[in-house]
Amino acid sequence: MNMQTLLIATALACTAVAGFAQANETSSSQAVPYHYGMPLHVGKVISMTEPSTLDCQVVTANMKYVDSVSGKPAEITYLKFSDACSYQN
Repeated sequence: MNMQTLLIATALACTAVAGFAQANETSSSQAVPYHYGMPLHVGKVISMTEPSTLDCQVVTANMKYVDSVSGKPAEITYLKFSDACSYQN
């Protein structure tokens, strides 16, 4: 009986820690819109995403990176031509 209680308590504690870590990660990085001349201290790019489209158009892309000054993850949004523009004349 004691072993079962210990296992349940351990499982609940692990779930709580994992949930807290995920909530902490998502709340710490808010995407900031890029403006011309804004200093970026990109140490390492984590991911670059954009909405997929078949038309050549301007889309809002997203870049997640590690800030080289603070060492913390950061996120920025910016406008760019979609990847479809590379394949159309």
